Amino acid sequence: MQERLTVIKGDITRVAADAIVNAANSSLLGGGGVDGAIHHAGGPAILDGCKQIVAQQGLCNTGDAVITTAGNLPAKYVIHTVGPIWHGGKEGEHEKLANCYRNSLKLAVANDCRTIAFPNISTGVYGFPKKEAAKIGVDVISNFLENNNSIVEVTIVCFDDENYNLVNSCLQ
Repeated sequence: MQERLTVIKGDITRVAADAIVNAANSSLLGGGGVDGAIHHAGGPAILDGCKQIVAQQGLCNTGDAVITTAGNLPAKYVIHTVGPIWHGGKEGEHEKLANCYRNSLKLAVANDCRTIAFPNISTGVYGFPKKEAAKIGVDVISNFLENNNSIVEVTIVCFDDENYNLVNSCLQ
């Protein structure tokens, strides 16, 4: 199973996968960090898809996931998930973050994705403690892979050394 889960340091907008995950905000209309980079690199098709989703269902709730085209990215799809804002761990942030990973994986399977790449969800401006977030991500992905053979490869793409080292330590 561990060979199906890897970590790399890099730019998620350059990863060729069936799906990449976007750490989105509830409006799905782009923002900073990973969200802004994905919208910028992917072009207007991603924003158009997000606008259609919001028109149909309204805002995306924390922990939920939706899927759009990947536009100009080397992926087929972008799975947008809304990570929790850290409030000291007293507002269900751990379970909400786990749901981001779980729901993104389920959506990937439902759309016949065999490979998926995740960023470090909620560890930027949302303030989730990086060590705890790394453990949650690795645990949820590992458990999912143990019970599902549809996805053959999951990559966690870390933008910085700190997250890379923390995720890597969770894989040991």
